[in-house]
Amino acid sequence: MWNDTYLGLWLWAVMGLFVLLGVGLMWILARRAKAGVPVVVLAIALVLAAAVAASAVVTGGPSSHPRGPFIRDRTSCRAPALPGSLVRVTLGDMGSMMGGGGMMGDSTGWSMMGPWPHGSMWIAPRATSIAAADGTVSLVVRNAGSITHELVVLPLAAGRVGQRPVGPDGAVSEDGSLGEASATCAAGEGDGIHPGAEGWVTLPLAPGRYELICNLPGHYAAGMYAELDVR
Repeated sequence: MWNDTYLGLWLWAVMGLFVLLGVGLMWILARRAKAGVPVVVLAIALVLAAAVAASAVVTGGPSSHPRGPFIRDRTSCRAPALPGSLVRVTLGDMGSMMGGGGMMGDSTGWSMMGPWPHGSMWIAPRATSIAAADGTVSLVVRNAGSITHELVVLPLAAGRVGQRPVGPDGAVSEDGSLGEASATCAAGEGDGIHPGAEGWVTLPLAPGRYELICNLPGHYAAGMYAELDVR
């Protein structure tokens, strides 16, 4: 799957190719003065050609990503001020570890908190235990990964997270769901949070244990679950 990391590699490869080509042509010109082509003109032509090639890679490269995997397709937005106790949650995948989403921390102050990821995808709440102000909890969810994710809040009466049976569709049952953040740059339900964007939801949560999951096909089995305790 293409992501920002592969894009960067392509750009470096294109630029390197033109640098090598330029060095070779300038060597030929030095050897054959009769060619009569000024070196400055050649250098300008090479720079322009490299810029055109790089632009072509960014805007027209192949993609198996449903929304396009390149930097131009990443959405940037921030949640508004929300009521109640605030919990920031980061969603990630292997693409973000390779440089696509800044999972390990960036200028926004987000970072991956908690234990090392237990799968190829993960959910990392900044706090795993909170006191709910007036019984209200607001979750601000940032997708630092390279593909679409979501956050669903389910009650966890007993046992550990990650133990729910996965159905043939790659998802788990959402019976008893208390709400979700699955909209890009908006509150509540939607079609998923795009890479680089935030979604959010405010819920009345009684004291107890809750499981935060991404229930897009295959994501729960890949490790997208975490516990949140409300006291």
